[in-house]
Formats: sequence, C-alpha cells, structure tokens
Amino acid sequence: MSKIRVTQIKSAIDRPENQKRTLIALGLNKINKSKEFEANPMILGMVRVVNHLVKVENI
Repeated sequence: MSKIRVTQIKSAIDRPENQKRTLIALGLNKINKSKEFEANPMILGMVRVVNHLVKVENI
C-alpha cells in the first residue's frame, strides 16, 4: 500500500464534534502538524471527513 502524509492546515475551533474527534484520532491537534499513514480504507475515510481542514500528500 502507498503512504500518505496528512497535515492539519486549519483549526478545529467552531467545527462539529465528529470532525474534532476525527482530527484527534488521526493524531492532529495543532496547525501544521503532520502524520504519515498507510493509505488504507479506514484512514482514507477519516481524511475524507476532515478534507477541508487538512492537506494530503502521497509519499
């Protein structure tokens, strides 16, 4: 599987609770923080929920 890097680019303030919890589950809690993941369906689904708050890059 390919790897992706997910970087938070916007704040979670004034966002619905499910989006806040998704960011926490991804390990993102500060702007410009990045994490690398295997691109599996579970991670891609979580990224889709918060795609307007994060930037995704293929590695």
